[in-house]
Formats: sequence, structure tokens, C-alpha cells
Amino acid sequence: MAGKENAVKKYVVRLSSDEREQLETLIRKGKGPARRLLKARILLKADVSERGPGWSDSRIIAALDTSASMIYRVRKQLVEEGFEAVLSRKQRATPAVPRIFDGEKEAKLIALACSKPPKGRARWTLRLLENKVVELGIVDHASDSTIGRTLKKTVSNPIVGSAGSSRRRPTAPS
Repeated sequence: MAGKENAVKKYVVRLSSDEREQLETLIRKGKGPARRLLKARILLKADVSERGPGWSDSRIIAALDTSASMIYRVRKQLVEEGFEAVLSRKQRATPAVPRIFDGEKEAKLIALACSKPPKGRARWTLRLLENKVVELGIVDHASDSTIGRTLKKTVSNPIVGSAGSSRRRPTAPS
């Protein structure tokens, strides 16, 4: 093909006809995460096989309004990890931040929140609970926002229910 630029590339995109068809179908449907669709378009434009246009990176950048590093990463991932890896999202091996309250600790927190508040208090506050769970050794540390998020998951939460929560309790039909 005469219009192709054949610069020396470390990661060259050569798609089979099945892969091209799969990418074209994905784009034609237009459904799916924007990043996946962008990667599909990059692969189709960068394809140097007989059916592909074999565009240069600069031409792809201009046409798709993307960055050189994105094109490089897509090319590299295709060559090193394979076609399916480019279109699928990598799953984390571990959560971003480990959970402070597992099931047992969460149950203790809920029991504490449902218990009688400290002397001189009408109800438990998130700050009081924050200090008490550390004092009792339930957890090493916790913030009041973590306590609030954990308690918000429970239906019988006296703190969220009494503190003007945006969630309304269902009323009995009259």
C-alpha cells in the first residue's frame, strides 16, 4: 500500500481478519467503555496488515485526539499480552486500600452503636464511636468518616437514622 509510513517500530500492529472484524463490530455498535473504543480505533488505524491502513502515530494522534503514550501503550500491550488483553480491563490483585472493618469488627461496631451511649450523652456520635473502637481494641485506627460509611450500610443504624440522613425510612401504609 503506497500511503503507509513504514517507520521502524518496536511494537508493530498486525491484525488478523477475525480481529479486525471484531474491532469493527465493537466500534460499529458504539456500546462500551470509551477507553475500549479508543483502543479499538487505535489498533485499526495502526494495523499494517494487508487490510489495515497502517497510519503513523502522528496521524492517529491527530485523527483520534489522543496521546503518543496511549498509542505506544496499546501497541505494546497487543504485542506483549495479546489481543484480548488490550480490550479487557485489568483486575486489581488486591483492593486499593485494605478494609478496616471485616465482618467480625463491623458486627462489634454495630453492637457498640446500638448500645447505650456514654454517660451524659443522648446518643453516640461518629467521633465518640471512633475513639471507643480504638479504646476497646476493635481496630487500631479509624476515622469518623469510615465509621459513618460502615454504619450507613446497616438498616438499623441509630446514628444515621437520627442524624437527618438523606435516606428516608419507609412508612407503614395507612
